[in-house]
Amino acid sequence: MTSTATALKPGAAHLRRPALVRTTWLLIGVAVIVVLSILSVSFGVRAVSLDDILAAFAGHDDTVAQAAVIKRMPRTALAILVGAALALSGAAMQAVTRNPIADPGILGVSNGASLAVVIGLAVFGVTGAFTQMFIAVLGAAVAAVFVYTVGSLGQGGATPLKLALAGAATSAALASLISAVMLPRVDLLQAFQSWQVGGVGGAEWPRIAITAPALAIGALICIACARGMNSLALGDDLAAGLGENVFRTRLVSAAGAVILAGVATAIAGPIGFVGLVIPHFCRMLIGTDHRWLLPFSALAGAALLLASDIIGRVISPSGEEIQVGIITAVIGAPFFIWIVRRQKVREL
Repeated sequence: MTSTATALKPGAAHLRRPALVRTTWLLIGVAVIVVLSILSVSFGVRAVSLDDILAAFAGHDDTVAQAAVIKRMPRTALAILVGAALALSGAAMQAVTRNPIADPGILGVSNGASLAVVIGLAVFGVTGAFTQMFIAVLGAAVAAVFVYTVGSLGQGGATPLKLALAGAATSAALASLISAVMLPRVDLLQAFQSWQVGGVGGAEWPRIAITAPALAIGALICIACARGMNSLALGDDLAAGLGENVFRTRLVSAAGAVILAGVATAIAGPIGFVGLVIPHFCRMLIGTDHRWLLPFSALAGAALLLASDIIGRVISPSGEEIQVGIITAVIGAPFFIWIVRRQKVREL
């Protein structure tokens, strides 16, 4: 019995990859972020050189090119923050629900945050960044509790299948409510449609300064629960047998995921597929140990959103930007199908 429990403890061999492999992938992730950040401030309506970028960082903004770099810096920072937040949130939700297709979009959390922001904007005239962030987190939390409650009804409790079905139904219902609230408000409809697609084009340092601490709190909560997430992966009974407080771990981890998803939605709109695809991609590279999976997911999520934003700026022949939410869907959907097919082949 003791040997079996030891083998199942978080950090056992089935969760590990060689330390050198994991460290190498993390360093590669950091390097990719650096390269993509340089490209992000370089490409746009006006391409700029590396000299202009260095001059802008040094505080010399006396040229048009350097001014363009300074304008793109908050956009780059926001893409990094939102991408990391969504990927962390998705990885935590998949661990908490033990559902491989869980993410803020599928479980209705993103639409819950969106509905709260829309009601605040259309009904109460809320425009402040801090207030929008607060009500977005509140809406995301209400949606998450509702989905989990509905998914827990009936025999067997909150199974992964019932949670996915409850989340999909709730997400569709919330999307309809969002449309119902916004359609009469013609004055807000155009701005809302742009936000609803998801993007980082309107980034400003003051809004980032307000939301970054909240995202940091959510990230720290999730990372602090990494060992507990490893226990949850073994099943509630085994996790409890190993001394894990299953309810507390699930509740705290879910709270961190909801904060990340709600704040990211408030500042950038409901961007899909990042929280769904990135954790699967990271597990393929570094294994299932959440102590490594969560930070690497944050890096990979930031890289995906940065790359999507760059592609959206340069791919359109008309010069008009394509919102990052569209690019992540185009990249994420076929990639996720490939992951599912790959895993099915492994199971045969």
